[in-house]
Amino acid sequence: MKRTTVPLELINLQDDGFHLLVEVVVFGKKFNAVLDTGASKTVLDKSIVEHHIPTNELLLSDKLSTGLGTNTMESHTAVLPYLKIGRLRLEAFEVAVLDLSMISTAYERLDLPPVIGVLGGDILQSRGATISYEKLTLKLFLNSLL
Repeated sequence: MKRTTVPLELINLQDDGFHLLVEVVVFGKKFNAVLDTGASKTVLDKSIVEHHIPTNELLLSDKLSTGLGTNTMESHTAVLPYLKIGRLRLEAFEVAVLDLSMISTAYERLDLPPVIGVLGGDILQSRGATISYEKLTLKLFLNSLL
């Protein structure tokens, strides 16, 4: 099976750990996303999504948004025309849409590059992700393993 290898950027959160950033292409633009092996689903920031998808196309989700310090945050889903990571292109890909302004504000305060959201386990698991901290790379199969 063919794979794509994508460079990662290691971000130091000022002695509070590290994040890995990966470049994604959504809505025809390049964005950074946090690589999050603990996130079950890929999540994009609502404020960015609303610039590209009409609000009436965001579907209110009944799933709880756990893991972001709350389980009461209003959650939506949206179907992206495509999501591109390296040579991997996912068509009509469904993502969770949440208000991630707290992450954006934290990154801004630390003078870090802005992020569109988090790349989660839905992509990482189905594409057999291999993450190398040594080489700072993410490898994904181009064909789904599921």
